[in-house]
Amino acid sequence: MTAEQLQQLISAGLPCDVCQLEGDGRHWYATIVSAAFEGKRPIQRHQQVYATLGSRMYTDEVHALSMKTFTPAEWAKQSA
Repeated sequence: MTAEQLQQLISAGLPCDVCQLEGDGRHWYATIVSAAFEGKRPIQRHQQVYATLGSRMYTDEVHALSMKTFTPAEWAKQSA
């Protein structure tokens, strides 16, 4: 799987302001900014992303995914 394919999968299932991915095809590092994360704890945010990937998280298509998840307001503070 390519970074572009993974980005498209996440963005198709979750409205993202930012979806940045880096990785080697098996191990991925993502920064995701979405209003859908409002009021959610980090584990709930990660579960939302995992849900968009479905069975790909349990096969070798996405072996590992490390995430930083932000609401738009958190991202604005982070970027300032």
